[in-house]
Amino acid sequence: MEIPNSEFRIPKFSRGMMPPMTDHLPARTSDRLMILVAALLFSTGGAAVKACSLAAWQVASFRSGIAAVTLILVLPATRRSWGWRTWLVGTAYAGTMISYVLSNKMTTAANAIFLQSSAPLYILLLSPILLKEAVRRRDVVFMIVLAVGMSLFFVGSQPDSVTAPDPMRGNLVAAATGLFWALTILGLRWLGRAGDDQGAGDNAASAVVCGNVIACLAALPFALPLGPTNPSDWAIVSFLGVFQIAVAYVFMVNGMRRVGAFEGSLLLLLEPILCPLWAWLVHGEQPTLWASLGGAIIISATAVFTILRGGNRAVGQTPGS
Repeated sequence: MEIPNSEFRIPKFSRGMMPPMTDHLPARTSDRLMILVAALLFSTGGAAVKACSLAAWQVASFRSGIAAVTLILVLPATRRSWGWRTWLVGTAYAGTMISYVLSNKMTTAANAIFLQSSAPLYILLLSPILLKEAVRRRDVVFMIVLAVGMSLFFVGSQPDSVTAPDPMRGNLVAAATGLFWALTILGLRWLGRAGDDQGAGDNAASAVVCGNVIACLAALPFALPLGPTNPSDWAIVSFLGVFQIAVAYVFMVNGMRRVGAFEGSLLLLLEPILCPLWAWLVHGEQPTLWASLGGAIIISATAVFTILRGGNRAVGQTPGS
């Protein structure tokens, strides 16, 4: 992770969790495909959470627990650097993981992912306070556009449905998810200042595991007692923990070793594009016209801002939440 200077920069961790880029190595087609596979797996979260009949707190707890165990087994780097700073950043990541599941159980998958994708707005607002990084005029324009996109999710009314029984409250929780994710990215930048690139990568990987451990334990009291369950529910939760989080993260880590943050950020935009599609195909879920317009503004603005910044100033994308 790059060391911040007097100019504001979004982290090289385009999902806030990846190891340092080895820009001197040429990117291969297989590297780009790994990032696209990661984005594809990340994008299944909304539809899978809705398909599981377990309560939101149960899904959040068990999914994160399975993800933590899987990451510890497959990524040796996650077994190191478990200092208090890592746990602190992990707490913000845990908030992201839990609130994402809660929002998906209450509102549409499109609303949940698009509002989470507004995290760069919070980053630009909080970075001068937490990291003492300056915001430029172009950043202010981006902030205004994102704010307009976010506001459209709260225009008009969205009827309750089986997969979105409380859309207004779910939208508020989804907006909080964007805030938690922004704090996670800022925390990872803070961790990156303390060591070299390799140390930053290890700290990021450890923060992901710590966050999942915290999410599992924090949600567990609300997840119990468990009651009767179906095998299909455990299959879905296992898929979410193993593939939608852990395996997707491994693909992303390996792909981003050669692909730069700029290109990686654009490739990872596939996640918020596909997430509503899966919810529509699986559940017949459709966001409102205003929400669709707001999502289009957020994603388009993020893509344009990433291109304008270019290179190592790529905008951070949504987590595999």
